[in-house]
Amino acid sequence: METSSSSLLLKNEIQLLEVEKAFQEQLLKEQFYATYENLKPVNLLRSTLSDVASSPFLIDHILSTAVGLATGYLSKKVVVGASGNIFRKLLGFMMQVGVTNTVAQHPDSIRSIGQYIYHHFLNKNKE
Repeated sequence: METSSSSLLLKNEIQLLEVEKAFQEQLLKEQFYATYENLKPVNLLRSTLSDVASSPFLIDHILSTAVGLATGYLSKKVVVGASGNIFRKLLGFMMQVGVTNTVAQHPDSIRSIGQYIYHHFLNKNKE
């Protein structure tokens, strides 16, 4: 009797292990599919863009850099204009680099100066 009960226990253990193996295989397949979906270029791009959109620091940094580039370009256009003078072009380029760097590195102080000027002129117009 002892051999039949031990063989029955062994068969039960084997069946449990086979069920566990099937479950583990299913989990592995699901994880592989999820990883495969996440590594598709479209999904990588989508997740990166959602991370960028949800990061206020990065948006602020990009915005300040874009404003710096725009102001640098405009300052160069004001200085150089339609002139063909090489010295004027050089001066315009140096001014563009300087203004771009200054605006990009100090966006908060420039924003506060702009707000002060705006409120100062707005209050003058109301009086």
